[in-house]
Amino acid sequence: MDSGGRKGTERRYNVIGLASISAFANVSGRVNGSCKDVYFIRACGVNSSYINDIEEMDRLLASKEETGHGAYERVLSLPALSDIDEVTRCSDFYEKWVEGGRENLETKTILPHSDVSAFAGAALNETLEIYRKNNPNANASMEKSFAVKLLYWLDTVSASFLDKWDIRSSMKCVFHNIRKEQEFYFCYMLTCLGIDVLLLQSKYDIDEKCTRLPCLGTIEIGAFGDVNISGYDKNKYKSVQDTQLSAAQQGVTQNQDRGRIVVDVTHPTRGKNAPVHNRELDFEELARLASSVVMIAVHDKNGNVAGTGSGIMIGQKGYILTNSHVAFSGLSYSVRVEDDDTVYKTDEIIKYNQLLDLAIIRIQRKLNPLTIYKGEKPLVRGQKVVAIGSPLGLFNSVSDGIIAGFRKLDDVDMIQFTAPISHGSSGGAVLNMFGEVIGISTAGFDDGQNINLAVGYEFINNFIRGFTT
Repeated sequence: MDSGGRKGTERRYNVIGLASISAFANVSGRVNGSCKDVYFIRACGVNSSYINDIEEMDRLLASKEETGHGAYERVLSLPALSDIDEVTRCSDFYEKWVEGGRENLETKTILPHSDVSAFAGAALNETLEIYRKNNPNANASMEKSFAVKLLYWLDTVSASFLDKWDIRSSMKCVFHNIRKEQEFYFCYMLTCLGIDVLLLQSKYDIDEKCTRLPCLGTIEIGAFGDVNISGYDKNKYKSVQDTQLSAAQQGVTQNQDRGRIVVDVTHPTRGKNAPVHNRELDFEELARLASSVVMIAVHDKNGNVAGTGSGIMIGQKGYILTNSHVAFSGLSYSVRVEDDDTVYKTDEIIKYNQLLDLAIIRIQRKLNPLTIYKGEKPLVRGQKVVAIGSPLGLFNSVSDGIIAGFRKLDDVDMIQFTAPISHGSSGGAVLNMFGEVIGISTAGFDDGQNINLAVGYEFINNFIRGFTT
């Protein structure tokens, strides 16, 4: 944990392991007490979906910003400081900050004594401390020049963040091909303000000295390459968002294939926390939900199958939830979907949490996701459940049982259930009788009979937030 040098600016970096651009776009840093979770990631290289992933990130985060859920900016390059008036202005801001005891910072876009003023002052101070440590021969004049450039970028690049700054909100800034040390330290200063920062290093890596900063995480995307990436224009998505929002407010959806408006009469009539189905399903109906559970073959570095597991469709855009112990038992995956002869190969781990034993992988296919239980009523012992997975490679087997109890394993609350599972079931769905996922099969005890454990829906809902569209 790092501290910005004043009460209320404590930070935890990269508390959830991220493995893709999509994961960065979807993760949301929380404020726990006086501590802010912040993500500072460099993504190295490119792959076949690189440009599409950036466009999807732009679309998602522009939509969130438009609806008042945070702020987002993507910067192709940081502007040069060449205007003498701007140099003078930023120099004056720096001198005033130093004279004031290096506390509240005032700039063109930061009002004195505002909440962000105190945080920005602490952020600049902490960044300069690291600059001095890594540049012991720098004199006062060099430090001032360094700080002046940081303040200029703060006013130009980060104006939209400072205008609506809130330590509790989700703020994200993405930079392309950062190379100079000053540019890197500016990115670090933004994280001190609680802003998540992603460095897209497609052409080359950052300076080796900068990679040693312990709060910097790394995503290996592929080999370095030269790709043509357009700048970010939030207005590009505005009209689409407005149309979608208007339709959602009216409870209608546009059927583009038939060119007519179709009224959604099912969702508005359901209560907010009502189950997906208004009655309990029979076992034959529940078994049909196996089409939204996949079998995962895990391959080692030589391409050989090292094991199998199961996964749950959670988002239409190819997102599949499984166990992290399944995902990390190899280097790539072959995913089979029921009633589909295609085997979908991928090496994309989007997100993982080893304590919860959860991971998200992605395939290039539109999916029909299962609904995750929202906790309308507490789960109880004796409640009927159905488990779907691929035990011992037997694709999408269905078994039934009950909730036998509630256990704690390594400080994680688990559901104990009796529906039979075996090796290969890990990552499969545990459903209630309304067809909702209440847990993901995680462990079983070979020495006992039908003593199995699942990570519960509360953890799942938090973990998959942002991936279910």
